[in-house]
Amino acid sequence: MGTLLISKIREEYPDRMMLTFFVFPSPKVSDTVVEPYNATLSVHQRVENADECMVLDNEALYDICFRTLKLSTPSCKHQLFLLKF
Repeated sequence: MGTLLISKIREEYPDRMMLTFFVFPSPKVSDTVVEPYNATLSVHQRVENADECMVLDNEALYDICFRTLKLSTPSCKHQLFLLKF
């Protein structure tokens, strides 16, 4: 869904710069089986349709929450808080 939206925005506004943020999944954080597969398939479309792609590692965000912020069970809410800065 996200790559389709990026493609449609690129068609509608071809003269605009597009920046995307992409969080690669980690088995440490999520147990969804198809998550890495879907992430891998969407990389090509993101690179083709965006001018700049920021790639973030979900496991690294988890480790920052766990080690630096001393959270015993970091959640998605905590990781999103890190991404705001």
